Amino acid sequence: MIKKQSFEASLKELEEIVREMESGNLSLEDALKKYETGIKQAKYCDDFLNTAERKIIMLAKDNDGNIKEEIFKDDI
Repeated sequence: MIKKQSFEASLKELEEIVREMESGNLSLEDALKKYETGIKQAKYCDDFLNTAERKIIMLAKDNDGNIKEEIFKDDI
């Protein structure tokens, strides 16, 4: 389970994991652990962005073709 942290902290941790794995200096066991943690961080970031996207005010056209703002309703 990923500990609660900000999106930015999660993304920074994910970037660090990628750098470490790309270095080629990790044992197979350590690389697998980093990979697992990286996948969890990537999912957390993806979920966070999807949630944020659902909360964004979007522009929509009304029946007359006029642009209006409306809150995107979260169906979840």
